[in-house]
Amino acid sequence: MKKILVANRGEIALRVMKTARQMGIRTVAVFSTVDRNAPHVKFADEAVCIGEAPSNQSYLLGDKIIEVAKELDVDGIHPGYGFLSENAGFAEKVEHNGITWIGPGSKAIKIMGSKLAAKDAVKDYDIPMVPGIDQAITDPEKAKKIAAQIGFPILIKASAGGGGKGMRIVEKESELEDQMKRAISEAESAFGDGSVFIEKYVGSPRHIEIQVLADSHDNILHLFERECSIQRRHQKVVEEAPSVILDDELRKKMGEAAVKVARACEYVGAGTVEFLLDENKNFYFLEMNTRLQVEHPVTELITGIDLVEQQIKIARGEVLSFSQEDLRISGHAVELRVYAEDPLEDFMPSVGLLERYRGPSGEGVRLDDGFEEGMEVPIYYDPMLAKLITYGKTRQEAIQRMLKAISEYEIKGVSTTLPFGKFVFEHEAFRSGDFDTHFVKKYYSAEKLESQTREEAELAALVALKQYLQDREQLRLPNK
Repeated sequence: MKKILVANRGEIALRVMKTARQMGIRTVAVFSTVDRNAPHVKFADEAVCIGEAPSNQSYLLGDKIIEVAKELDVDGIHPGYGFLSENAGFAEKVEHNGITWIGPGSKAIKIMGSKLAAKDAVKDYDIPMVPGIDQAITDPEKAKKIAAQIGFPILIKASAGGGGKGMRIVEKESELEDQMKRAISEAESAFGDGSVFIEKYVGSPRHIEIQVLADSHDNILHLFERECSIQRRHQKVVEEAPSVILDDELRKKMGEAAVKVARACEYVGAGTVEFLLDENKNFYFLEMNTRLQVEHPVTELITGIDLVEQQIKIARGEVLSFSQEDLRISGHAVELRVYAEDPLEDFMPSVGLLERYRGPSGEGVRLDDGFEEGMEVPIYYDPMLAKLITYGKTRQEAIQRMLKAISEYEIKGVSTTLPFGKFVFEHEAFRSGDFDTHFVKKYYSAEKLESQTREEAELAALVALKQYLQDREQLRLPNK
C-alpha cells in the first residue's frame, strides 16, 4: 500500500495521515471549498477539492471520492469516523473498484449498523442483553403490553440510531404513545428509517466500551475498556482508560464478550463494542461501532498500540503481531472533546473566527486537532475543534495534567467546552469515580459553571492585588 486517500476532514484526517506518513505511505486529502486552507489539506501529499461546503455536496459524495482515488492511483481509502465510515454501500463500491477499504467488510457494517440486526447476530453467543423486544415495533398498544412485562421505565430506541437521536425514556404508560410517535418521527428524519424497539431502561448506568482488533486470519483480541459515561445529550464529552469501576475479573469477562460480538459478524479491523454497566456491575450489550472511535487515543496511550497503524496493516492482509497475553494496561489516560459550543447556553454550537488559537503541550499531553489560528469554524460540520488527551502513571496524575493543559489552552473568537471540562475534572464525583451517565443532569448547570468561573476570577484578582502591593512595598524607596 503506497498511497491512501483519507475520506474525511479535520483532526481525524490529520491523525490518520500522520501515521500513514510514518509508515512511508503517501496521502491524499479531499476537501470542501470551506476547508481549502485546513491543516489536513496542507499536510497531505496531494489534495483535491470535491465540492461545496455542505457535506452532502462534498464529504458524502462517495462516487466522487472513488473517482478521485482512481485518478490518483490510490491503493486504499481510510474513512475516519462519521461521514461515510459506516456506509456499507460505499465500502462495497470501494472494493468493487479495486481499492482496499481500510475498515471492516460491508457485511459487518450492515449487521452492526442496525441495533436489531446486531442483537439477532449475537443472540447465539451468550452475550448479556438488556431485557426488551428484539424486533421493530410501531403499534403503541403492543408497546404498552411489552412495557408492562419488562416494567417501567423503558427506553424507546431507533434501530438505525446513534448520538441520542430517536431515543426516548418513558417513565409511565400514559406517556408511551406520544413519546413513541416522537421517536419514530425523529428516527425517520435523522436516519431515513423509523424502526424503533423497546428495552428496559437501566437507571444508573455506566457506559463502558471495549476496543477490539481482528485480522483476516481469524485472530480477534481486545485492548481493554474505555469509560465514556460523561455525556451531554447522549453524546460523549469526556472519556478515560481504564475505567475505575472494573476489576480484573469483570474486565476479562467484558473483553471476552466483545471478542464474541466481533466473531458473530465476522469482523475484520478495528471496532468498538459498547456495553451498559448497571449499579450491580451487570453488563449488557448495546451495539458495535464499525470504525475508529473519537476516543481511540486513550486506548493507544495505555497500551502503546497505534490503532491506525493496525487498521492499515490488517487491511494489507497482515497477521496481528501480538497476542492477548502480550497486552498490558500501563498508566491512565483521560480525554476531553473540545467542542466549539457554549456550555453556558445549553451547549449550543458557537461558530466564528479563531482570533487566537494556542494549544497546550508538555509531558503527558497529546492534542489531536485540525484547526489553526485565523481559521473560521464552519457551521456545516460537527463542532469539535480538538481532542485533548493527557496521560499519567496514575489517574490522579492524568487528571492534574488535564487541568493544567486546559488552563494553558488559549482559544478566542468562539465559546468552547474547555470550562465544562475543567468543571468535570475538578468535580468530586468524577475524581472519586462515583458517577454514571447522569453526571451532567445531576451535577452540572450553566449557573454553577458561571458561579465557579466568577469565584475563580475574583480569587485571581485578589492574588494579583496582593502581589502588586507586595511588589510596590519592596520597590518603595526609603524616606530621606
